[in-house]
Amino acid sequence: MATEGKSLGDITEMEDLIKRACPLALKAHKAATATTYYTRNVHAKEVIFAFSGSWSVDEWFAPEHPFAESKLVLELFPFLRSIGNDETAVVNASFLSRFQKVLQTNGFRDEVNKALSQEKQIVFTGHSSGGAIAVLATIWVLEHHIRRKTDQNQNPNQNQNPNQNQNHVLPRCVTFGSPLVGDRVFGHALRRERWSHLFVNFVTRYDIVPRLLLVPPSSIQREKLQTILDSIKTGPQKITKESATDFFSTVMRNALCVASHDACSLMGCTDLLPGAIAGFIDLSPYRPSGTYVFCMGNGKLVAVKNPDAVLQLLFYFLQLNPAQAVDDVAGRSLKEHLMYKTELQGSLAKPHLVNLDPPISSTNADTVLNDLGLSTKARLCLCAAEESERQKLEKQKKIEANCGKIKIALRKLNNYRSKCEVHKVGYYDSFKRQEGEKDFLANVIRLELAGMWDEIIEMLKTYELPDDFEIKPDWVKLGTEFRRLVEPLDIANFYRHSKNDDTGAYMKRARPKRYRYTQRWLEHVDRKGTGDYSESCIWAKVEELCLAAAAGGKPPQEVKLRVVELEKLISVAEKNKQLSKDMFFDESTLVKWWRKQDPEIRSVATIIAGLVDGRGKDLPSAC
Repeated sequence: MATEGKSLGDITEMEDLIKRACPLALKAHKAATATTYYTRNVHAKEVIFAFSGSWSVDEWFAPEHPFAESKLVLELFPFLRSIGNDETAVVNASFLSRFQKVLQTNGFRDEVNKALSQEKQIVFTGHSSGGAIAVLATIWVLEHHIRRKTDQNQNPNQNQNPNQNQNHVLPRCVTFGSPLVGDRVFGHALRRERWSHLFVNFVTRYDIVPRLLLVPPSSIQREKLQTILDSIKTGPQKITKESATDFFSTVMRNALCVASHDACSLMGCTDLLPGAIAGFIDLSPYRPSGTYVFCMGNGKLVAVKNPDAVLQLLFYFLQLNPAQAVDDVAGRSLKEHLMYKTELQGSLAKPHLVNLDPPISSTNADTVLNDLGLSTKARLCLCAAEESERQKLEKQKKIEANCGKIKIALRKLNNYRSKCEVHKVGYYDSFKRQEGEKDFLANVIRLELAGMWDEIIEMLKTYELPDDFEIKPDWVKLGTEFRRLVEPLDIANFYRHSKNDDTGAYMKRARPKRYRYTQRWLEHVDRKGTGDYSESCIWAKVEELCLAAAAGGKPPQEVKLRVVELEKLISVAEKNKQLSKDMFFDESTLVKWWRKQDPEIRSVATIIAGLVDGRGKDLPSAC
């Protein structure tokens, strides 16, 4: 519910910290040409890093891309990606480049390591584009230091969230008038890892800079952009009213396009116009992340966590009412970027917070929205943002209702596997032959499970489930059990019907997303590299080798390379205790293929040789 309070309280939990961070952020920004960052050891338990901003257009908009965007460097930020979709987050290329220079600055890493070793509260802060650098610095510490320490203190197979059971202090990030930093995947990853609450972004109601990256640089000449940045630095009196108004109008037009497009998507709008607009107008990829606190200019602060709601407010809080003149607001939008210290001194002296949390449609919220001067259209957009989050939870509940059905189906397949093992036939080979009723019934179960999991995957593809769904321990465990048990049956069905003749090898183009996604979940929570949990694909490698042997046309060297790949896969599976004795029964596809190989091929696969020649009999039963 939208609520009002007398302090920042549970929303930010950072009131005193904010009062200390703001002056240092502004000091660093004013000295942008002199230093990269300031540090201040406030007391024995806290250290603040304040990053400078920049007034150079080249350090805002790299010219290589339409919105100066760049894929993240995964070596620096391995977790800033979607897991199942395997999409890397996009960030502003100039901000990323500036942060990489910070990492190369003498002493920065040492100061961070020192603060961490002393278990101090680290606070990263910045004003303007310095805030963007603070955001990236905070994520870097979370990824490379907090994650590493967490991994050392817990068994990764426990699938614990890094924010749980920790004995270290998480870094905080406070920004003032910061531009947007990353795209929707960027924010999704922060929420998935449950880091989003660590970021608090202060924005004055009329400050144009937090909206600036909603505009494609091509809409404004670089010379004019530089003039605008210079005028923000020195004050709007250095620019004509016409130029300020033209710039303001350009920003608002683009902000409207982005906000309207996203609002239509949230509402499930069937109108073709938004899609048509997106087809010939470049829409900014940047989206809000973290908690936003809007400073309303009357001592009131408005806190918003929903990123879709924040995007709408970035536009609607700056929308003109009939009594306002556009040139007056345009000048104010430039001036307010330098007023955070004054604004927060007034707001934090007697803080009056509006927590704009759901349900926005409540009676109390309606009173608050009236007080904020939001139009009916703005309220509809906010309700759509709220409804979108509610729908995600509802869809998760629907999926969880099928959880019992999935477990029952997996138990039936485990029973099927046990029956096959009793007759000394691996369940892979039995399923591929389809000679009995039990094989037919197993196929029915396989198809039922595929339908349930495909429904989940389709929702994940379009981000229709809560952001942290893919790291929930119960679902990671269930998805792993499903993949390891059922994917071999899919492979058997694939090669039984010779589908490779039409689509090519299973692993190249035919592997269903339900297995790719669930494999990535486990690799993510266990901090493993891509492909480290490919044991469910062993049979696909075996089948390709069988086909190569039958064709007789593959060069020996190519066959050797494929055998080495299979050897590595089986070696990892054995190490992870994912091999079972039914793979090495005398009549299994794997053993039959192996016994036809000449000594030269056998020489490159000693692990397979040992398992086939007897060691496989010592493996545990499949169930």
